[in-house]
Amino acid sequence: MLTRRHIRVKVLQSLYAYYHTDEHLLDKQEKFLQYSIGQIKDLHALLLELMVAIRDHARDYLEKSQKKHLATSDEKNPSRTFVDNKIFELLSEDALLKVYLKNRKLNHWKQNDEYVSLLFNELRQQPWYDTYLKEGNSNFKNDLDFVIRLYKEIIAPNEKLYEYIEDKSLTWIDDFPMVNTAIVKTLNKLSPKKGPALFDPEIYKDEDDREFSLQLLRKVILNDEKLVKEIDGKTPNWDKERIADLDLIILKMGIAEFLFFPSIPVRVTINEYLEISKEYATPKSSVFINGILDHIVKDFTRDGKLNKIGRGLT
Repeated sequence: MLTRRHIRVKVLQSLYAYYHTDEHLLDKQEKFLQYSIGQIKDLHALLLELMVAIRDHARDYLEKSQKKHLATSDEKNPSRTFVDNKIFELLSEDALLKVYLKNRKLNHWKQNDEYVSLLFNELRQQPWYDTYLKEGNSNFKNDLDFVIRLYKEIIAPNEKLYEYIEDKSLTWIDDFPMVNTAIVKTLNKLSPKKGPALFDPEIYKDEDDREFSLQLLRKVILNDEKLVKEIDGKTPNWDKERIADLDLIILKMGIAEFLFFPSIPVRVTINEYLEISKEYATPKSSVFINGILDHIVKDFTRDGKLNKIGRGLT
């Protein structure tokens, strides 16, 4: 689930925390990085479970409506299209998801069911919800289209849910867009015959990615003075003290990849940090960072400092 860009963002956040604390302890920062990355999977599991919780809330709502003393005809014989949605059923039966939620003791929606109720009530106000209920016996495609729309239009943009996530974990607010994208992408790949696992407890693609996250953090921290010296003199219009903190960290990370990660192409490194700077740094950061990294690459190439392995890596 976690891409190299996401890993770089997590390392950037960890480095920012490291440089803004009086305790410069590498092992402590490594633990924070691993904790922060692990929190992504918790959020992923919770958001998948949230859809099941909304389904269960709807089922309870139907049962209570049927028992009303003056129940209407629709309340006595309600449509079960929503509560019998096949995608919800797949989610509720996902063994890996159930085990993960249990092991991590993630029962947020039972403890905070007001958010489930809020989302369900918002859903009930949508004309397309009524249209879906009236379809009767729905098929897999209709069920899937509905769930994707539910997620994209009701869950992902909900401000109250966003505030709740922000309050529960400092790291989740930056992870929210990434996890939302991952969930919708997975849902879009589902089919009646075969589809990807809805939940995978492994957050890294492979062991190389896990090692990359730790090594990138270590290389920047342990070679800080060397990386700063490489930046000095490359910013004629800026004193080092005037460079924004995030810009400086991004530059250090880029230079560290040039020097210590021979299998990563130079152009990949530059493109990745340009995109990260557009999202996390100042409006002018990407132009500034691109200019400095490009200058440094030319100097490294001239001086034979680039140690890249394979074709097309420079």
